[in-house]
Amino acid sequence: MKFYFHPSPNPMKVALLLEELETPYELIGVDTFKGEQHLPAFLAINPNAKVPALVEGDVQVFDSQAILLHLAQKHQRFLPTSATGQGELLSWLMFIATGLSPFSGQAVHFLHHAPEALPYAKNRYLKEVERHYRVLDQRLADHPYLAGDNYSIADMALWGWANYAPYILGENGLAAYPNVQRLFNEISARPAAQRALSLKEKLVLKAEFDEETRRALFPQNAAL
Repeated sequence: MKFYFHPSPNPMKVALLLEELETPYELIGVDTFKGEQHLPAFLAINPNAKVPALVEGDVQVFDSQAILLHLAQKHQRFLPTSATGQGELLSWLMFIATGLSPFSGQAVHFLHHAPEALPYAKNRYLKEVERHYRVLDQRLADHPYLAGDNYSIADMALWGWANYAPYILGENGLAAYPNVQRLFNEISARPAAQRALSLKEKLVLKAEFDEETRRALFPQNAAL
């Protein structure tokens, strides 16, 4: 099994699951700051030019949520068994996929990387991130985990982005969302999470965010 990885929110979700499963895999770094996600060899795996991706024999899977579902179903772990639980899992997994994840990504872009300050865009995406965390916090006020009583891939999906909450929400991070903070702390204390966080130490990746990185991450802006 080959795991194409960069230490950013979406790949970290999958790293956590792989470490929880304790299944062998080959870690392959994709230096997105250098534009390696646009190389033909990687585009053959993910034509969307994003990490993570997973290859196992003839099976290729891209998109973090798809990989979470693929691995959880394959191993029959971190999935609810009841119809009610399965409905809750899919609902919250997609809530993160279509809500928290893209709004967080856009908030990061407009708060930190846009070539010009756009107050409307900053406010729009920041407020949507905050709203999504409020919804998650309310859910977790009444349930220990997103899908109910048991830790699942929905919680792993949340953890991937919650790691970066201070970069969006400021130095107080998740303080305004105590139930999300509680779950985040619980997951972060797990040995699998510690191993996932340490994966970046096994790779030599570019850290400087310069013009080359901007072109690699935001190629659509090159002609502006």
